[in-house]
Amino acid sequence: MKSIRLKEGKERSLQRRHPWVFDSAIAKGAAEPGETVRVESHSGQFLAWAAYSPASRIKARVWSFDEAQRIDAAFIGQLIDKALAARSLFDIQSDGLRLVHGESDGLPGLIVDRYGDTLVAQFTSCGTEHFKTEIADALLRATGLSRLYERSDANVRSLEGLPEVTGWLRGEGPVELQIREHYWQLTLNIADGHKTGFYLDQRDSRQRFAVHARHRQYKKVLNCFCYTGGFTVAALAGGAAHVTSIDSSGPALQRAKANVALNGFDESRTTFMDADVNASLRAFIEQGATFDAIVLDPPKFAPTAAHADRAARAYKDINRLAFKLLVPGGELFTYSCSGGISADLFHKIVASAGMDAGVDGFISERLQGAPDHPMTVLFPEGEYLKGLVVVKKP
Repeated sequence: MKSIRLKEGKERSLQRRHPWVFDSAIAKGAAEPGETVRVESHSGQFLAWAAYSPASRIKARVWSFDEAQRIDAAFIGQLIDKALAARSLFDIQSDGLRLVHGESDGLPGLIVDRYGDTLVAQFTSCGTEHFKTEIADALLRATGLSRLYERSDANVRSLEGLPEVTGWLRGEGPVELQIREHYWQLTLNIADGHKTGFYLDQRDSRQRFAVHARHRQYKKVLNCFCYTGGFTVAALAGGAAHVTSIDSSGPALQRAKANVALNGFDESRTTFMDADVNASLRAFIEQGATFDAIVLDPPKFAPTAAHADRAARAYKDINRLAFKLLVPGGELFTYSCSGGISADLFHKIVASAGMDAGVDGFISERLQGAPDHPMTVLFPEGEYLKGLVVVKKP
């Protein structure tokens, strides 16, 4: 068994059960991509078993802190069984859910989503790539399903020195799927949709938006970066009179329109704009338009902390414009899915946007990813999605 030895004083994060070892912490040792290594302190004390990644700044991702643990197919199967069992702890009102959420489930670099009777997996680390066959077998055994589609095309694969891979890993079937979410239906494409085909992490936020729409009786709603219309459908389901949805992807807007029709809503209650969000917000301001509720759910502006400064400016700008478009007492549902933007920093960005817009607001709710996308106590980096509901002060 190969080993890596850390520099003196660099063992503290592993002793706190954090699952990453960065290249700057390693004094000596190396291995093949995905190979299991013994991680030792500067004095040679065992710290963890980890998967090695030669190309990444995160050189090792921990499988286990138990020296007696064998890292093999049986161990991988046990981790998957535990991940699936954990989902029974949560009330998930959908047949689309996340079954495995990377480090939070002890499987660094593995994402597995279930859409009805189809599984979709992303293998984004050398360790999960190394155990891909064992992981696929364990997933089908644990779920009793026969179809597993691979979407290993995330940008982080390149950081691991891994090529993009997509296609059926087990079985085959349609890539156009339909799921139930709360009391509405949504369609997706697992082959070319974002992430594994859909944004399951916003499931509970969409439900909250429907509840707010019903309680506040929204007349005019603006859904920015609407993608395939999840928040649009939720607003209509909550009784919103009219929803304007903006996205720069024509195909996404077509699916959003189809999702509105699928749920039986009158098309006249919607407007879809294939346009740039920032330019559209400025145009609305010039026109004197106002909205009772605005959703800002942009793409990832800051994948890492190194991009935080530039991303902060982008987040601030769209929030500033949105504040100006809200009626007094209107609600802003604003989100960041950037891992490089902390919840505290996001709050400060939104506050700064309000100051520049000349408005203040009450933060009525703090939102996060759905519970099947867990953040654990020992891995705070798992908190990538954060949101605020801000009520504009009259």
